[in-house]
Amino acid sequence: MKLGYLTHLAEEECRLAERIGYDCLEVHGKWQPDEIRNASACKAEAARARALVEENGLSISAVALYNAGPVDVKKAVTRYTAYLRMCCELGVGVITTMSAGDPKLGLDENLKAFAAVFSKVAPRAEDAGVRIAFENWPGLTGTFPPFGSVNVGFTPQVWERMFNEVNSDSLGLEFDPSHLVWQGIDWAGALERFACRVYHVHAKDTEVLKDRLSANGFFSTGWWRYRLPGYGCVDWHKLTSILKEHGYEGGVCVEHEDPVFSGPRREEGLRKAHAFLRPLV
Repeated sequence: MKLGYLTHLAEEECRLAERIGYDCLEVHGKWQPDEIRNASACKAEAARARALVEENGLSISAVALYNAGPVDVKKAVTRYTAYLRMCCELGVGVITTMSAGDPKLGLDENLKAFAAVFSKVAPRAEDAGVRIAFENWPGLTGTFPPFGSVNVGFTPQVWERMFNEVNSDSLGLEFDPSHLVWQGIDWAGALERFACRVYHVHAKDTEVLKDRLSANGFFSTGWWRYRLPGYGCVDWHKLTSILKEHGYEGGVCVEHEDPVFSGPRREEGLRKAHAFLRPLV
């Protein structure tokens, strides 16, 4: 496994990652399809990105394309196709993304839109030798039930339906245990069950503030918060043990959303996450 963190692709981030001792980065390229659609432009941009990470002794574990919300099938297919080409030029084997979703529609309708996109994208990913990993972020809208979501693939039950809708080994998960913790889902059981579909991992934890939960209930706010690994509920020894048992060798990347170590303390947080996780990966 390679230890990294999620960030935009920039020289200062590559230097920071090298100073701390990370192996890789999951990068937000933020490339527009038109910028990388033709072969020469794609090759030039990939060469720039490769040089940036390699001169700092790093690699790219995944290219992030996080697109939530209602789906425009034609635009989505165009964008994934461009990013597949970029991954081939970069020598990167994973695109991290989201299943997306229209919060005004039900699950069945959203899964039809998912299938419309990935029935076209999955064969292209297979041909390119690139895997697409969906993050299980609950993109909930509103504060009271009934909820909608701009990213429907956030529970094991829906993952199963997604992979049944489009039967391709190119489609899998970017497994993030933090999102499962506050839903009350057995993250370890889910990881065991879907281990063969885990193509990238987010190292992020969740702290549950039990006094606030017991006082105000599940549908209130402020009873949980995202934390760096080691400051929440996840047993990271167990998580990495499950990954190793199933032969996982991909990226384990910190998604730093910890409010305690934010702002001017961001680097401190990245250092603490590295020190905690390094012995485990």
